[in-house]
Amino acid sequence: MDRRQQKTRAAIFDAFSALLSEKPYSKITIQDIIDRANIGRSTFYAHFKAKDSLLEEMCGELFDHIIEGVMNDNMPDDGHTAPGVPDPVFAHLLQHIAANTNHIRDLLTSESSDIFLRFFKSSLNRLIASCVLKGRTPSCRVPEEFLLNHISGSFVEMVQWWVQRKMKETPEELDAYFRAVIEPLL
Repeated sequence: MDRRQQKTRAAIFDAFSALLSEKPYSKITIQDIIDRANIGRSTFYAHFKAKDSLLEEMCGELFDHIIEGVMNDNMPDDGHTAPGVPDPVFAHLLQHIAANTNHIRDLLTSESSDIFLRFFKSSLNRLIASCVLKGRTPSCRVPEEFLLNHISGSFVEMVQWWVQRKMKETPEELDAYFRAVIEPLL
């Protein structure tokens, strides 16, 4: 992707992020996005098929960022976690949610959260499979596919519970609670 395309894509993401903080996802139109990004309709569609694909890519970038850091055995230096913290996958993700990176909290509480939750769980499945379950000795009693679904579903529910309670716990506290629950399964 050349620099001009990168700038256009960044303008679309910025416009979409700003709109997410102003109104519900379901009320945001492609026209709103292109007006805010100051681009043409054909330019938007050259980058994204629809509003849902924009949301999916936005979520994908967040998870790719975290997966990349874990796969390289150090978390990206983005101010959310210190490099070298042992297995910080869930804590790092929770810190992004607390910081409302890419308006995750706004999406979780919006009336259209089911769309985001589908992308969130799908990305979380990839993250868990590549960072948590990889190299694990499989249990003969619990198939890995079941375990993957259970852990990602539990994490999504926990995050919704946390956000609805106004995030009273810190990301580190919530990470410790979650680990205490899933570590016996692993």
